[in-house]
Amino acid sequence: MQRAAEINLSTWRESRRLVHVNANWFAAAFAGCAVFSAAFASWLPLQLSIVSLFLFAGPHNWFEFRYFLSRLPLRFGRSRPFFLIAFSGIGLLTTAYLALPLLYNLSFWPNGDWSIPLAIWNTVMLLWIAVLAQLRGKQKRTRYWSLAFPVAFLLVSLNWMGPQLFSLLIVYVHPLIALWFLDRHLRRIRPEWLTTYRRGLCILPVLLLGMFWQLNTPTPIADDNGLFWRITQHAGAELLPNVSSRVLVSVHVFLEMLHYGVWIAALTMIGGANRFWDVKSIPLARHERGFPRLIGTMLVGGVLAVVLLWVGFAVDYSATRDLYFSFAMAHVLAEAPFLMRML
Repeated sequence: MQRAAEINLSTWRESRRLVHVNANWFAAAFAGCAVFSAAFASWLPLQLSIVSLFLFAGPHNWFEFRYFLSRLPLRFGRSRPFFLIAFSGIGLLTTAYLALPLLYNLSFWPNGDWSIPLAIWNTVMLLWIAVLAQLRGKQKRTRYWSLAFPVAFLLVSLNWMGPQLFSLLIVYVHPLIALWFLDRHLRRIRPEWLTTYRRGLCILPVLLLGMFWQLNTPTPIADDNGLFWRITQHAGAELLPNVSSRVLVSVHVFLEMLHYGVWIAALTMIGGANRFWDVKSIPLARHERGFPRLIGTMLVGGVLAVVLLWVGFAVDYSATRDLYFSFAMAHVLAEAPFLMRML
């Protein structure tokens, strides 16, 4: 008995040591990728923005779509109102977002005030998220969900003070949501890594401060009224004239690289790369009452969409970039309900 107890204790210690080593390797890989991305984003911001979007924009959307499919329940049950409002909101808000440039070109708003429709869209989005949070709170029955509407109303008021700045804030916050997804995924799959991962996140503000300190003085990126102009405007150069456009583009590219890395590499490796391509690993396709052919067709269609996106980038990068960022709002909105389901 004593011998068996010693063996079990030794085995437990060895497993704990391996867990500690694996967590440290994961944190080291995360920190190394973050430093590498920050260095390249600071050195070649425009080039990295063009290349990274070409290589990773389509694939990361496919991986994200695949991940969301794996999180859908076979039957909605009591969650039916939540998912109905979630999917309806994604469709309606995306359609409205695509219509905003049309309304602007038609001078639908008096004096061509672009901020009014933008503020309305942001308001509807915030209230939609608040409704989803309220519905989710009824299932979780924890106190902090009751703050959904007070927080939403506070954000709505800030949005009306500066709609374009609020939209720019979404551009910079959205890539960081992937880190939150990774946190929740680790909590479910590798809880023993969670503390080490959260400590590793401390490197991000250090890198961002270093990028700002190093790049805020050099000459701004030249305005060519073409592709470079689109990249700098998307990063907020016009809205933040006192900040170097090189800083804005570099920081935005750095955050996007983290976003791509989480969806394409980190979540895939942690979840098991050998099962990631297995359609049967998705509950909706595995269950006898599921939809294996439909799920398989959707994933194949997603691969074809990625290939078409690559072709579009190769033929006309600027036009395809504008088109991609217009439709990409759908996946930005989709992250809200699926993240709530993981909280």
